[in-house]
Amino acid sequence: MPDAITQSGDDREADPGVTPGPHVIRSVARTAPNKPGVYRMLDGDGDVLYVGKAKNVKKRVQSYTRLGGHTNRIARMIASTAAMEIITTASEAEALLLEANLIKKLKPRYNINFRDDKSFPYILISREHQVSRVVKHRGARNRDGEFFGPFASAGAVNRTINALQRAFLLRSCSDSVYESRTRPCLLYQIKRCSAPCTGVVSEADHEKLVSEALDFLSGRSDKVKGHLALLMQNASEALDFEQAAIYRDRISALSHVQGHQGINPQTVAEADVFAVAHEGGQFCVQVFFFRAGQNWGNRAFFPRADKSHSENEVLEAFLAQFYDDKPCPKNILLSHDVKGRSLLSDALSIKSDRRVTVSVPKRGEKLELVEHASSNAREALGRRMAESASQRKLLEAVAETFGLEQAPQRIEVYDNSHIQGSHPVGGMIVAGPEGFIKNQYRKFNIKDKTIAAGDDYAMMREVLMRRFSRLLKEDSARQEEPAKRGGDDAPPWPDLVLIDGGPGQLSAAIGVLDELGIDELSVVGIAKGPDRNAGREHFHVHNKSPFMLEPRDPVLYYVQRLRDEAHRFAIGSHRARRKKAIGASPLDEIGGIGARRKRALLQHFGSAKAVARASATDLAAVDGISRTLAQMIYEHFHEGQE
Repeated sequence: MPDAITQSGDDREADPGVTPGPHVIRSVARTAPNKPGVYRMLDGDGDVLYVGKAKNVKKRVQSYTRLGGHTNRIARMIASTAAMEIITTASEAEALLLEANLIKKLKPRYNINFRDDKSFPYILISREHQVSRVVKHRGARNRDGEFFGPFASAGAVNRTINALQRAFLLRSCSDSVYESRTRPCLLYQIKRCSAPCTGVVSEADHEKLVSEALDFLSGRSDKVKGHLALLMQNASEALDFEQAAIYRDRISALSHVQGHQGINPQTVAEADVFAVAHEGGQFCVQVFFFRAGQNWGNRAFFPRADKSHSENEVLEAFLAQFYDDKPCPKNILLSHDVKGRSLLSDALSIKSDRRVTVSVPKRGEKLELVEHASSNAREALGRRMAESASQRKLLEAVAETFGLEQAPQRIEVYDNSHIQGSHPVGGMIVAGPEGFIKNQYRKFNIKDKTIAAGDDYAMMREVLMRRFSRLLKEDSARQEEPAKRGGDDAPPWPDLVLIDGGPGQLSAAIGVLDELGIDELSVVGIAKGPDRNAGREHFHVHNKSPFMLEPRDPVLYYVQRLRDEAHRFAIGSHRARRKKAIGASPLDEIGGIGARRKRALLQHFGSAKAVARASATDLAAVDGISRTLAQMIYEHFHEGQE
């Protein structure tokens, strides 16, 4: 961990007229420590330009004071520097880990930035209940149990969990469902669960199945298959052919999951394989995950980097940031050698509390894995460049169609969803040059109780008022405290707003913008055509006549995709809200009523309404309900009554 923090350079707030550039860096270098650490270069507004690490911070900072020998990128960075901040660490390895963390957090303009918009899924054998279960997990690994991963996609996790259920008959239901079962569910009927919930197998026998699954996921699949083969043979010799068939099916399921994971290495049990490709100023890093001798999928990343960077530099920066919040395997295989390979190995070993080897294979199966990853990296980069070119042309056509000055960089699409006014939800989706930006989607639960059921115009007004009022507040806050703003913290104003609806919805949107004093925003309403036929949409623009596009116009197809995505998102949000409301019970509002007591009350009285009508004496007759709790329940439903 850092053992000292030093802020150096002229105080940018006290002396706004300070000359940025080499003069500031030279003054910092005079007092910089001769220790390992991390330094940050900031511009006059306080935005972080660059985060770097060094074995000797003083020498590294002094290197920026030279008048020549820098690339154009570094020269621009030096010229913009108005202040520097230094954090010293105990070792260079710690400095590397801290640097990666700060780059991911601050996203400096001149660093190579790894844009990871989605966490990786894992398989979790959960120990939060006395009977373990297998589930898909995302996010922090702070739950009780064993984690296996990462997997490249949710689909890979789902396929593997399905195979594990077939092979080991593990339960996957939630704890509340498990506690409420009185007979086996459908998963038992289709041989995907052993039904410990109803005692078809004992809890001890189910834990044996869990142990076998752990062996399989840990790479000891041959041991598991050998054990099952022996059990099948013994059952067959005992003429218990039904049980032998069960073991046969489990062995078949194990063979299926081993044979359908893509390339499964013979000599590499646990490794991540990284390959980088570079073309036209763009970079692609392809990652393959191998665990337990199986291929658990791959994913392509496109880090943001200046075209002056080499493939080796991009790969080195990417690796440190990639493992900032992920567990490391024993082996990391690279397509390109990186300058700080040994340092990276030491840093990841410290982070993982075990030895992590970072190598560049030269022969054998490991080289084949790297070459396969390299081929995938080149293909993924080629596809992305082709998509980027077509997307750029498409956005230029959108600008021409709707009268924008330039191609939009951010398009926001709004839609509402409800059933006869119940559980109304507004949805906002965002798209840009790189496609849908799903981490910026937003849902708006309609809060105004005075809105009449099914009043789409009023719902749209509430959604847009909340959205753009917040943008104005964020803009105002940035203007009041400019020194605290960051380059990526700017409120994301759209270049184009699309509204799912006709003149009425458009009028509601324009009214909101006029009320807020926003007059430079392009808003377009998309009305469905006659008989709601796709391809016959009418487009409504303020102070212009409605118009249609040619049936084969690429802009029409693009707008349809945007509208359909907004529709999908709004409907999904509405269904989630409706499902939550359906599952709610008046008993949930009473303190001291957990799942067991709630189930006991419902089984005794038959419904929540019957519980509400019951007397305190009748409530106390339920198993697990004391007289004090019975009185509390009675008063909850009869509060304010004589």
